[in-house]
Amino acid sequence: MNDEEMIHCTDPARQIERAIAIMHRLRAPGGCPWDAQQTHESLIPNLIEECYECIDAIRERDAAHLCEELGDVLLQVLFHAELAQENRAENFSVQDVAKGLCDKMVRRHPHVFGDAAAEDAEAVLTRWDQIKRQEHHSERKPCLHDCGKGLPELLRAAKLATKAAKVGFDWSSHAGVVDKVREELVEVSDTLPLPDDDPRVTEELGDLLFTVVNLCRRRGINPEIALHGANQKFLRRFTALEELLAAAGITLQDASAGDFERAWNTVKEQERLAGAAGNEP
Repeated sequence: MNDEEMIHCTDPARQIERAIAIMHRLRAPGGCPWDAQQTHESLIPNLIEECYECIDAIRERDAAHLCEELGDVLLQVLFHAELAQENRAENFSVQDVAKGLCDKMVRRHPHVFGDAAAEDAEAVLTRWDQIKRQEHHSERKPCLHDCGKGLPELLRAAKLATKAAKVGFDWSSHAGVVDKVREELVEVSDTLPLPDDDPRVTEELGDLLFTVVNLCRRRGINPEIALHGANQKFLRRFTALEELLAAAGITLQDASAGDFERAWNTVKEQERLAGAAGNEP
């Protein structure tokens, strides 16, 4: 089956091949002008956006949407592989990508595909990290070498702290982290007289955020998930606040600090009462 025939293939078992053929056609002469202009660098925003849209579908527990978004993530993989195949300096294909993945999965799961043993998930992760360091010849490099490189800083903070904790660099209790949060909060308060552009303000706020991330780690909570919940709660409450003000004939632009505070407290009280009612037997 040639590329043109494959583009119109309906065989469920050959849809990956079909996607590869479509991607090749889009980049070929006479294909799509937009696709033809793209580079690895120009596609970075698309890759990030598609990953976050996929995450949103997971959080919404929407299977149909998740299926669609996973397709969009796959498109990014196929696009980058197609670009690499066209570039003699890179010269790898999606088949090379898949082979590398398969080899890595087998290599890093010796407890499944070999004779090694792993009693629990923690042992699997420890072994994975050991194998990864061996593969990258980084056994003698610093423990945190390249750790979390390229991740959003909140996620990187969690990854750095987790890896350091694995070798024993950690607080002895949750209370110790809470004490550190209080200490960092005092240091942030000490910067209040400083101008906003003073580097010490940014530094102390960063220290506070990093310590809170560590508290999340100690409690087994992903800081991204915790912040997502806080964002959703704020969005819900602010929308309800806006509706309350509108019902009173007050726009957001005209609302005073007192209007905001009263409406906010009303929304919180309504949520508390609704929660209490929901817990009644």
